[in-house]
Amino acid sequence: MNAITNFIRNEDGITAIEYALMAAAIAAAITAGLTFLGPKLTASLTYISGLIKSS
Repeated sequence: MNAITNFIRNEDGITAIEYALMAAAIAAAITAGLTFLGPKLTASLTYISGLIKSS
């Protein structure tokens, strides 16, 4: 019975899962941001590149 109680109270695995969920959320946010901003960023960098080449 003590082994079951100790297993339930042990929070080491929970912390690892929380970190994994945070990492997944950050990766999803970066992916979403690049998906929406990628074309605009490409256009801006192409425009700036053209300005530099024409100078």
